[in-house]
Amino acid sequence: MDKKFYITTPIYYPSAAPHLGHAYCSVLADIIRRSKALLGYDTYFLTGLDEHGEKIEKNAAAKGVSPQQFVDHVADTFLSLWKLLGVSYDDFIRTTQKRHVETVQKVFHRFLEQKDVYLSHYKGWYCVHEETFWTDTQVGKEHLCPECGRPVEEKEEETYFFSCQKHLEKLLQYFDENSNFITPSGRKVEMLNNFIKPGLNDLCVTRTSFDWGVHVPDNPKHVVYVWLDALLNYISALGYLQEDDSKFEKYWQDPNTEIVHLVGADITRFHTIYWPMFLDALNLRLPNRIFVHGLMMMKDGKMSKSKGNVVYVEPLVERYGVDAVRYYLASEIIFGQDGQFTPELFVDRVNADLANNLGNLLSRTVSMIGKYFDGVTPSGFKDKGEEDAALSNKIHETIQIYVASINDLKVTEAYHSVMDLLSMGNKYIEVKAPWALAKDESKKEELAACMEHLVKVLHTAATLLRPILITKSDLLEDQLGIPSSYRNFSSLDQDLPSFKVHKGEPLFLRLDAQKENEWLKEMMATPKEKAAA
Repeated sequence: MDKKFYITTPIYYPSAAPHLGHAYCSVLADIIRRSKALLGYDTYFLTGLDEHGEKIEKNAAAKGVSPQQFVDHVADTFLSLWKLLGVSYDDFIRTTQKRHVETVQKVFHRFLEQKDVYLSHYKGWYCVHEETFWTDTQVGKEHLCPECGRPVEEKEEETYFFSCQKHLEKLLQYFDENSNFITPSGRKVEMLNNFIKPGLNDLCVTRTSFDWGVHVPDNPKHVVYVWLDALLNYISALGYLQEDDSKFEKYWQDPNTEIVHLVGADITRFHTIYWPMFLDALNLRLPNRIFVHGLMMMKDGKMSKSKGNVVYVEPLVERYGVDAVRYYLASEIIFGQDGQFTPELFVDRVNADLANNLGNLLSRTVSMIGKYFDGVTPSGFKDKGEEDAALSNKIHETIQIYVASINDLKVTEAYHSVMDLLSMGNKYIEVKAPWALAKDESKKEELAACMEHLVKVLHTAATLLRPILITKSDLLEDQLGIPSSYRNFSSLDQDLPSFKVHKGEPLFLRLDAQKENEWLKEMMATPKEKAAA
């Protein structure tokens, strides 16, 4: 394959067990990866954990365990959650792994030799939670972190700094020449106005006040500060500066590879300003795009245990299935914007799109083929009138919108277009009235063409929805009798032969709105260990 696609999530901080808000980015990354693979790309998907830092050291001490024991336990919860959600990553990087440590230490030594880092002292206001230093102006008179609102403490220590000014001009040039580098575009304006134009300071890249991190070989009392350490995961996982760097050459160095980092808004600055500078210092190519996704919000703000509004994934998947959860995340929240989870929205989306629009169309189509054609799908019948032609055009248009949207990372738009096609398929049944056609022998070919068009709609939808509906798409195709050799994107350009349909259970059961809303609200206010009971 000539077309390659490398997608990453941020490496999550393992300070506590993950919930639906944490899962959002990884599920969307998985959907994008599967979609690109469907379109013929050679894909590679990286996720993982950022396991170093003062906060981890303190959390472990509070639990009476070593930092490694602490992160090992939390890592297991992330891995279990990704498995439950069908997150099909190729690699799960942990910054405590030997391969990562090796790359970080070699990069730091190179920076020293190139004079990209230098030794000095730092004094400023430090937030342990955000692992970030702030200026007097930023923390204000109250001395609160501008990111999380927690109290900060004044610290002074010897540190190494990365020389940002050496690489600033090339960064600004890259901003100008690559309009899609930062998406949404408003984030680029934010970076320029809030961080670069006021005067970009050199970046503190080591600490001496704690021990849990990658030690600087040339000066072991220093540990590499979280942002240099963490950001290098994107190339350490591929083998950069390691004995086997074949994946690095394939998925980073190859100009045919499209490189996309998905990040949250709170870490945009580090990915769009400092990460490109590190890569420039290493004489490496920059990513094609940094995509800043929105937050998973509740009616009363971000998910929080103290607010009693946390949505835990395990009971949600157990009750409604993984496909329903994945579909809600991709369809209800416009990718790149903040979105909301409410019980009402979740139930309405499952009922309207999955039970009614998709499931009902499948059930009606299979039943009619069974009744009118002895369970064998008609084949070889072309458009029989303007309704047929309009539906054929809609199928073609949907495929085009889907491809363009996925390639521009407009995930929500891609899948809304599929639902629009299914809606037209349901309306098509009402207009064509197959039950009336069946009563007129002269309309037999028109009836056959009607069934063939419906099968084509469902096959197209099943194929395009496959990256989201990782279990139900195959069940849908099973009911249509479509063999595995046709379950791919290239088959959408082909005329399907006849198959034997198999009536099965409904793909998605219609939910009792009142009952499920009550259950969801109770689950959201229940501690995790009891929510799954």
